[in-house]
Amino acid sequence: MDRDSGVLAESTVPLVAQKAFITALGKFLPGPPIDNDSMEGFLGKINGQASRLRKRVLKQNGIHTRHYAIDQNQNSMLSNAEMAARSVLQAIKRSGLEVNDIDFLAAATSQGDFPLPGFASMVHGELDGPPCEIATLHGVCASGVMALKAAMMQVLCGKKHHAVACASEFASRLFKSSRFASQKKVQEEGLGFDAEFLRWMLSDGAGAAVLGNSQPASGLCFQIEWIELVSFANKFAPCMYVGPEKSGKRLSSWLDYPSFESAASDGAMNLRQDVRMLPAVMEQSVRGLLQLTDKGLLDLARIDWLAVHYSSDLFREQAYEAAQKIGLNIPRERWFTNLSSVGNVGSASIFLLLEGLLSSGSLQPGQRVLCLVPESGRFLFGYMLLTVVGKEPLLAQAVPKMEATNPPALRETAEPNAQDLRRGLASVWFDFEEKLQNVPIVRKLYQGQFTISDYRALLFNLRQQVIDGSRWIARAASSITPDHFPIRSAFIAHTSDEHRDFEMLERNYVAAGGILEDIKNGQKNIGSEALSSYVLQKASQENPFELIGTMFIVEGIGQRIARKWGERIREQLGLKEEAVSFFLYHSESDVKHFERLDLVIASGILNPRIVVDSIRCAKVTARLYVLQLEEIGNF
Repeated sequence: MDRDSGVLAESTVPLVAQKAFITALGKFLPGPPIDNDSMEGFLGKINGQASRLRKRVLKQNGIHTRHYAIDQNQNSMLSNAEMAARSVLQAIKRSGLEVNDIDFLAAATSQGDFPLPGFASMVHGELDGPPCEIATLHGVCASGVMALKAAMMQVLCGKKHHAVACASEFASRLFKSSRFASQKKVQEEGLGFDAEFLRWMLSDGAGAAVLGNSQPASGLCFQIEWIELVSFANKFAPCMYVGPEKSGKRLSSWLDYPSFESAASDGAMNLRQDVRMLPAVMEQSVRGLLQLTDKGLLDLARIDWLAVHYSSDLFREQAYEAAQKIGLNIPRERWFTNLSSVGNVGSASIFLLLEGLLSSGSLQPGQRVLCLVPESGRFLFGYMLLTVVGKEPLLAQAVPKMEATNPPALRETAEPNAQDLRRGLASVWFDFEEKLQNVPIVRKLYQGQFTISDYRALLFNLRQQVIDGSRWIARAASSITPDHFPIRSAFIAHTSDEHRDFEMLERNYVAAGGILEDIKNGQKNIGSEALSSYVLQKASQENPFELIGTMFIVEGIGQRIARKWGERIREQLGLKEEAVSFFLYHSESDVKHFERLDLVIASGILNPRIVVDSIRCAKVTARLYVLQLEEIGNF
């Protein structure tokens, strides 16, 4: 860019390949959608008082739901790098490639899990793939566009064949009430507007794109025409930043304070937004568009869709009016946004926008999509022009999916081993849910195609494994040595609760038109056989504490999923409540079972080895439970 004129300079990078394509997109949104009334239950109340600003900010920004990677105890359920990796894996899967095929990874975020090493290193570590070139891009919203450009350049110059760009944000960690509890000014005056404003604006999630030099054989994708970024930081002070309140003096970094404690107490680690500068952000984003037009890169009359990242619905109207004035006459229905349902996910927003637009079924080959990502941090703007290419799929309709749930909640504790266990089990739960929704019989349930025969088959196949459930708990109790008597007692009490569950399941089977003798004489399918054998083998070992992982998955299904399935089955098949009582009962009884699991964890038995073994046990149990449902009818 010319320093004085602000005109974008021409690229001098030699290009070998002629084209770069976004061949697949992925996303990861942690947990279920959080509505406006539930936000404070996750972020917490400052000084124990409900926010007076929340409703006003939410009314302006138009966001109705968002996702958080913290639970209602403000514990992190997984890391920022893990979220990025999950979005990458989904994009790779959709592209038809394998992790081993990726030869370049660009990862962006505004706040990694650690100051060092770089975010891309942490994401690469989570992917468990082969060595490859990586790049970390740090910034706010436009850093996601930086990652896309880095990947595009690698493809265009012919150095890489399959590049990945991703971005992830974990903003909720910065806004939980415990973060502000020790800040003297907050205790005396409450949280300032510049920090509280963002509490109700930002949320968590990740997105990723696979880039290559050829389009896939089928389906639609995006050909990248160009990507441009322009900074006006030479003309503006920071607008969104981490630091103390503005005072007219040079901003101090938290690193300039004598200690971390003094920096935190002064609010120097708070994320803030100078809302007085936001109108200028809009003006400069329009100025950037005009520069692109002057350079001949952009013909406003040939744009079919706009994918604009904006932080508030208020700015959408302002942007629409500004676009009309410069000749960008795109109908409102072609301004694609997912702000109301996904929220403002910072650097990941561009990936989530493109993933949503591509999967909407609204695109046609040949259409042009202009992307605009303004970053208020210090006035950085990302622009991208894409062309829709490929062939339309025969059926371009969204497939209903199982509702995402938060992992079952274990009791909050400061004990390091318990915290590691909680995070590890939460990660397993997210993987489990993703695999579960791809099981054919579960898909039918959520697509409204579930039949009474499906229900009987589900009950028939579950019953054989449910009988073994009380057996393995009893065997585990008998394998616990006398010096752990309280844990043994908890296992025995659990056995007492569940040893006749199979009878309830049999009654449901008969109520659904099945014959009692048939289900009583049934056998395990091959998935149930594998699950029962694995758990019984573990339960036979002395002090089999790693079965914490199995209990987390099995009881978690009852606590988080069973009622939803029961209600859907009852609604679709027109059954009475007594015909689905097995599913409805477990949603209530398994809450008590988790209380016993909490007691086991709090008993002092945990050490790093048991934590690792329990997480692995949860992984195996989750996979075998999915196999049990995949193999329904295969005896």
